[in-house]
Amino acid sequence: MPAEHHGADRVGHRLKPHRIRSSDAYNRRMSAFLFHVQAEDSQTSARRGEFRTAHGAVQTPAFMPVGTVATVKGIDVPGVQATGAEIVLGNTYHLALRPGEDIIAEFGGLHTFMGWPAPILTDSGGFQIFSLAKIVKIDDEGAKFRSHIDGALLNLTPERAVEIQAALGSDIAMVLDHVVRLPSSPEQIREAVERTILWAKRARAAHHKAAQPHQAQFGIVQGGLDPAMRIECSQRLLDFDFDGYAIGGLSVGETPEQMYHILRECTSVLPPAKPRYLMGVGQPWDLLEAIAQGVDMFDCVLPTRNGRNALAYSDTGPIRLRNKCHERDQSPLEEGCPCPACQHSRGYLRHLFMADEMLGPILLTAHNLTYYQRLMRDAREAITQSVFADFHRKKQAGWNAD
Repeated sequence: MPAEHHGADRVGHRLKPHRIRSSDAYNRRMSAFLFHVQAEDSQTSARRGEFRTAHGAVQTPAFMPVGTVATVKGIDVPGVQATGAEIVLGNTYHLALRPGEDIIAEFGGLHTFMGWPAPILTDSGGFQIFSLAKIVKIDDEGAKFRSHIDGALLNLTPERAVEIQAALGSDIAMVLDHVVRLPSSPEQIREAVERTILWAKRARAAHHKAAQPHQAQFGIVQGGLDPAMRIECSQRLLDFDFDGYAIGGLSVGETPEQMYHILRECTSVLPPAKPRYLMGVGQPWDLLEAIAQGVDMFDCVLPTRNGRNALAYSDTGPIRLRNKCHERDQSPLEEGCPCPACQHSRGYLRHLFMADEMLGPILLTAHNLTYYQRLMRDAREAITQSVFADFHRKKQAGWNAD
């Protein structure tokens, strides 16, 4: 079969009804998405909460390891669980291309396919169209593009993104949004906002029509670095009463200070009774700043990507294990860290990378994910005790010590 036709089968076709539903056991687990705030910090906008899904509860603030193609790179499911993660992220764009959502549905959904028993959030593919796809044409109908895998011509609409995620069976599904690079012109930002709102309206209607009561749906706020545009987009999305709201289109070229400013504007408008998700961010210090402004959920490839490249996170800042200063260092990455990497010396870990042994990236991936989850756990405890501002200052001082 020609590549173009094959690609259309994967992303462009309409699934038959029996493909969208998975096993009877899966359907019996369906339940509503529930979120509530348990505690608020007295000096910041940080809040501790919990959301419940058909596959269990997640404590917030929460960090989601990125399992783009049904795996978190370099670590298996028991390893991810051992880090303390309660939810992972999968991706509509990648999974629809390979192996195809119809195949995953035959396995009973993404949870069964990858062996992950806890909640899963699936991104809609908007960012991947922005960052990976070739020869993209975006209009109000959707996005037409060529696959980054084989060049096949593909089509992704708001309705199609809903359909794919219904087949995947994720607990939280994201709407398709229009992402633009920063900086962009005011005209480009306005066009992206209007299209994002149009697509959100269509995605919400398609979600209701799909009748997947187990699956929550989040809207995504766009608007570049224009505070007024961000506020307008947030307010207009509230009309669709999504189960949660994400802040997208950041960490794509702006400075940290610009990102923090936009976060303040968005969280001031987004409803306090719904979870707030900052997409694709970021460094540990970015996470704590966002938590201080009332953000509840995060995802980012940095802990796994940097782990594969010999960079480990710690309370004293990043540790670059390829540096010669670690060659004879017999101390662990972090005293008291329970991850498998910290059962070894820095000297041994450095040796693994210098010898191109695959165990090095595996161990540092486990360490970085453990570090991020510990950061979230400690942040939740600080919020509960209403000392988050002090916790934030101390962490920042440690990271800036060098």
